Amino acid sequence: MRRVGVEEEFLIVDNASGHAVPLGELLDRLSEDDGLSSEMKQEQIETCTPPRTSLNELAQDITARRMSADATARAVGARSVALATSPLPVQSTATPGLRYQKMIQRFGLTAIEQLTCGCHVHVEVESDEEGVAVLDRIRVWLPALVALTANSPFWNATDSGYASYRSQAWNRWPTAGPCEIFGSAEAYHSQVQEILDAGVLLDKGQIYFDARLSHHHPTVEVRVADVCLFADDAVLLAALVRGLVETAAREWRSGIPPVAFSAAKLRLASWQAGRFGLDGDLLDPSTGRPRRAFDVAMALLCHIEPVLREQREFDLVESLLLQVMTRGNGAARQHATFALGGSFCDVVADAVQVSNLPATLFRGVSGSALLAADSLS
Repeated sequence: MRRVGVEEEFLIVDNASGHAVPLGELLDRLSEDDGLSSEMKQEQIETCTPPRTSLNELAQDITARRMSADATARAVGARSVALATSPLPVQSTATPGLRYQKMIQRFGLTAIEQLTCGCHVHVEVESDEEGVAVLDRIRVWLPALVALTANSPFWNATDSGYASYRSQAWNRWPTAGPCEIFGSAEAYHSQVQEILDAGVLLDKGQIYFDARLSHHHPTVEVRVADVCLFADDAVLLAALVRGLVETAAREWRSGIPPVAFSAAKLRLASWQAGRFGLDGDLLDPSTGRPRRAFDVAMALLCHIEPVLREQREFDLVESLLLQVMTRGNGAARQHATFALGGSFCDVVADAVQVSNLPATLFRGVSGSALLAADSLS
């Protein structure tokens, strides 16, 4: 079974007002040894789990890292919260360092306004050749992951109209978004080098493809998701990505070619997913035509079912997926909270509580739950 690891980015907010605040003096205390690190903006903190094969262990790690990030924030009267954008107005503060200063100078308002929190999933691969074959085959399913994890409907005290406005803000970077089919590791590395030779980016770290080969680990890194409001959804995301990677690797070895969707069509699919989340149609990965979000989610589950059953994870992943389809993603929770109280402060306060709850990993969802989820779609 392939190992999987999760990186999550969190907002740091004032415990009383809910406004994003910089960590400031705590930056020097962060270290990779305890799974915490700083990000481009001081109003963020990043966590990283060890690579795991067991989803239960991964759930424990995700919970522990969330608690650690929150404890770090509490030390300065703040809280850590799993929101992919700030519902309240914010003027973010760049983290000290030459690279971040250069990014702001080069990319202007895109970098200045870039206070978004994502969730990146790493799954190990045996070689770059296998990794690129995986990238070519999972790309059509990534918009569905955007919809499932959407958790950024508000942007600076405005309802953006999107379930995932983070995806819109993030795609302003010059290399962000879907790629065409590469075909080989040689072609992948050639394209990366061609981009770097153009002199637009500062370094290789700014290759922001939706999914890429990691620069530091023998993994495929999937980067499309908002940070998940619920810890359970982060576990689900990791399980789905690992299932996609293993399924894709097997297809490659069996000579099954990737689905020939253009990057332009995938960009449409990603926009649709970011705009509506689970509340509208998604583009079907097999046809490119609109289809209910519930049906696309079930098609994703069906696509990776053989791998999940072999790894004895199907029941767990199915229950976590149905849980999302029943209660909604983070965007739905934020909208519901705002509708009840009419305050962005209420949204942040609720998110602080929810995002710091432990992963529960509900098992044994009944057929009635399936019907309930279907009725909400």
